[in-house]
Amino acid sequence: MDGMRLDGRTAVVTGGAGAIGAAICADLVALGAHVLIADVRMEGAAKVAAELAHAFPWVVDSGGTAWSEGPGRAEARAVDLAEPASIEEFCAAAGPVDILVSNAGISIVEPFTESDTAHWDLMWQVNLRAPMLLTKLLLPGMTGRGWGRLVYISSDGARAGSGGEGAYAATKAGLFGLAKTLAREAASGGVTSNVVCPGPTDTPMLRRIDAEKPGLVDKIARGIPLRRLGQPADVAGLVAYLCTDRAAYLTGQTLSVSGGITMH
Repeated sequence: MDGMRLDGRTAVVTGGAGAIGAAICADLVALGAHVLIADVRMEGAAKVAAELAHAFPWVVDSGGTAWSEGPGRAEARAVDLAEPASIEEFCAAAGPVDILVSNAGISIVEPFTESDTAHWDLMWQVNLRAPMLLTKLLLPGMTGRGWGRLVYISSDGARAGSGGEGAYAATKAGLFGLAKTLAREAASGGVTSNVVCPGPTDTPMLRRIDAEKPGLVDKIARGIPLRRLGQPADVAGLVAYLCTDRAAYLTGQTLSVSGGITMH
């Protein structure tokens, strides 16, 4: 299908070692992109690169770098999103980047009036400041080359509210304003900017919550019109589309992947 390949494009996916991040990396590489799997957990990022190597005809070296016999390849790259110096070092070493998928996030669940302000700071640093700084450093190259894609992974909890996640929702909601502003500012440079909001998604984090509160996940699933939890691949498919030329006229949008549990 014309316009659905990413051959020759370089993509950064933060939080690439997580369930949703790994699925995004897999889809982008399948479309031909060179993907930098960016995560503070270098061991996990290298594991994702190795797992992808079994799905595609790649060779993996001892450092966790994988490259295909075709145009798509992936590399594990370390970055601490809570540290601006680490982000700056990462961007300086990344080379020209065409696609930024800000997927990483931290959620600390606690009633707002009892929440620790130190937790606010950490969530602000990772969930909002890091995407802002990454964009500030990488966007000029995109506009200079006349093509780019910015995709910010927020949360339906930021759109609709989520008990115990006031600070998390606030930081993730900040991505809405950032993405819409950049959609206006970067349009003349051929760059689109969109937000994807996953709803309840079957990830290890959600399963840990289910272990603490048995039956909660099943209850959530029954309340979803499509009667199932989302899968990481459901989110990754939309992200991959937004990165292609087929989505070149789609910018400034906030899209939920929630099985219909939230409708806007």
